[in-house]
Amino acid sequence: MSERLSKCPLCKSARFLNYSEITDFAVTGEKFILCKCSDCQLLFTNPRPGQTEIGPYYNFPEYFSHEDKAKSITQWIYQKVRNYNISKKVDFIEQYKKKGKLLDYGCGTGEFLRAAKSKGWKVAGIEPNDKARHQANLKLKDRIKESIEETDQNTRYDIITLFHVLEHIHDLRKTTKRVLNHLKSSGYILIAVPNHDSWDGKKYGKFWAGWDIPRHLYHFNSNSITAFKDEFGLELIETKPMKFDSFYVSLLSEGYLDKEAPLLKKYWNAFFAGLKSNKMASKPGEYSSNIFVFKRK
Repeated sequence: MSERLSKCPLCKSARFLNYSEITDFAVTGEKFILCKCSDCQLLFTNPRPGQTEIGPYYNFPEYFSHEDKAKSITQWIYQKVRNYNISKKVDFIEQYKKKGKLLDYGCGTGEFLRAAKSKGWKVAGIEPNDKARHQANLKLKDRIKESIEETDQNTRYDIITLFHVLEHIHDLRKTTKRVLNHLKSSGYILIAVPNHDSWDGKKYGKFWAGWDIPRHLYHFNSNSITAFKDEFGLELIETKPMKFDSFYVSLLSEGYLDKEAPLLKKYWNAFFAGLKSNKMASKPGEYSSNIFVFKRK
């Protein structure tokens, strides 16, 4: 059963308009409406599949974050890049805290947490997907929970990460508040989201893979990130680009744009689109995807 929202899921404004119609190219071919909040500029799917109906939209072989084994060349490349990024993510969080307690919300198969644990971090994760959570728990001895509600309410973390997760969370405000309740007063929360205002987002338009509707419920740009920060009393400490994302998103977008195109052509076009997108981003925050580092005010 679909949900129809009467208020913006971020700022609760009732002032929003239809923005665009986007197709789920990855799975069903269904079309979904994006609305735009007139106040905070957030784009959001409306109506959208409910929390109990969204599951089947994730159950397809190309949803790589839930898989450990590569089944195609694109998935193999994704996993090689993911493994490289994992080591960089551990280095990145250690810029803020050398060691401590880490919670990764939406941890997938647990590779990032395993890498952090090997560096001395005390780790825990949240992963709603049953298959991915099972794989993560095999690596991390049942430290991965299905939801934030299962986490001990007295536990606080030095670092909380949500890498490409915020856009998937149905109850955006309530869940964000619950997550922040587990952040130490001196802690940091790192959030990575796609940016529809990026060059590749504008180039591919309705075929941009970063929409990933209906799995992505929300779509952020610099204005809506600022609104998010203000809504939850956070201070933005740093913004860091995720430069590999432009290549991967462009590759998927090329496939949506022309499914019959030769694979080599898709890779060629995606490579140069990714380069151009990174080049056109004049500052962090304008890339295809960005990491935002926040702390409490």
